[in-house]
Amino acid sequence: MSADLLAALLIGLLGSSHCIVMCGGIVAALQLAIPQRSFGWKLSMQLLLSLGRLTTYTLLGGLVGYFGVQAMALAGASLLWLRLVAGILLLLMALYIARLWFGLTLLERGGQHLWAWVKPLSQKLMPLNSLPRAYGYGLCWGWLPCGLVYSTLGWSLASGSASQGALIMLCFGIGTLPALLSFGSLASNLSKFKNRPEVRYTAAGILAIYGIYTIYLALKRLVF
Repeated sequence: MSADLLAALLIGLLGSSHCIVMCGGIVAALQLAIPQRSFGWKLSMQLLLSLGRLTTYTLLGGLVGYFGVQAMALAGASLLWLRLVAGILLLLMALYIARLWFGLTLLERGGQHLWAWVKPLSQKLMPLNSLPRAYGYGLCWGWLPCGLVYSTLGWSLASGSASQGALIMLCFGIGTLPALLSFGSLASNLSKFKNRPEVRYTAAGILAIYGIYTIYLALKRLVF
């Protein structure tokens, strides 16, 4: 299962170019919303925002992972079907990271309805003038519609357990941190590195191979 966690980390790291597009405006707005205080205080606020977001990801991963196991138990189906679904999702995410297919972004439309309920709560936490408010806003931020997040949640659903689903989402969230916590030239250089074709294709190839291997193992045990 450690390979799943490494794959989730890689998806978060390489897929975070989309996170910059989706969340870059939010990050910039939050920078302005944070009062002018010491660098250490601002850094603490940024870390708590990210911690809140990762908390939401982890809790959602655990919930959907538990739901997946219970649903398969009620249906009397083998958990190997979940591994088959996980392999297919890995292939789709590999295509997304390689920028060969952008179908995952269609999932964001469905999440807009859910975000409509969460957004007013996040606005009540403004301005971000305390550490608890920063953490609370981060919790809300984790619900922002994102096709890559939803796809990774689908993978958590097929993970086979609540704990594994939570860990997959946690590792995915950690992978997005470098892009969302970096600033200025560092952020620009990081983005340029991740957008290099050889980097994207290599990462996508690794994910695709792992996805195919996961599908193969699931089918092998289901058929034989």
